[in-house]
Amino acid sequence: MTALPVLDTEGDGASRAGSLLRQWRLHRRLSQLELSNRAGVSTRHLSFVETGRANPSRELLLHLGRSLGMPLRDCNRLLLAAGFAPVFGDAPLDAPEQRDTLAAVQRVLDAHEPWPALVMDRHWNLVTANKAAMMFVEDVSPQLMTPPVNVLRVCLHPDGLAPRIANLGAMAHHVLASLQRQIDGLGDPVLVALADEFRGYVAHVDIEDHDGDHGLAVTMELRRGDATLRFVSLIATFGSAVDATTSELTIETFLPADDATADALLETRL
Repeated sequence: MTALPVLDTEGDGASRAGSLLRQWRLHRRLSQLELSNRAGVSTRHLSFVETGRANPSRELLLHLGRSLGMPLRDCNRLLLAAGFAPVFGDAPLDAPEQRDTLAAVQRVLDAHEPWPALVMDRHWNLVTANKAAMMFVEDVSPQLMTPPVNVLRVCLHPDGLAPRIANLGAMAHHVLASLQRQIDGLGDPVLVALADEFRGYVAHVDIEDHDGDHGLAVTMELRRGDATLRFVSLIATFGSAVDATTSELTIETFLPADDATADALLETRL
């Protein structure tokens, strides 16, 4: 799948909201019948909503948005298209109301020491990290560390972490496949552009046929000095978030995949 089409700004609110709903339904590859069954709404009424012949309530739009698995930010966009005020907060992370969220995130990161951990936004831009994660940016080009720092770009760029990743082919396959699944779910044009950019970085790398070659999880094998550190990553999100910005945060912790890596990380904390 590719990016969702740009919202048509012509017509009244009902037409704009209906058009956006239809785009999401098609992106999810659902027929009107399938969505109506999922949402418990008649096919006829759904058709009227999509074509702008019905003026849906805010509650119906939110219900249809949830039935389509739309992210909170896109549910807000749907409401705005119909002329309603958004219901989910979306203040930027540097806003005062996000202070408690960031403090909670930092406590999580600090608790994971000496395992590296970092937080990213919906486009994989770095929000914050713990001290242990600084090992990942050793020898990374300063140009790649100019904000906003994109974590996936740092990982795959030739001037980034890529030369130190012993199993770059497997990691590139994993990163690109994960990014494509995110594109399939969100249709975000920024992610589409990033995927195209990253494929260019690893065009010379064999990224095929790595599925099933690494046991239960893909490991990242990172060269550091004379040692090779092996990590598996753990992803966490805010499952109960009712704020769009918070719901888009991802916490990734890199756990040691073997005793040698665990010992090396523990020694750095002493």
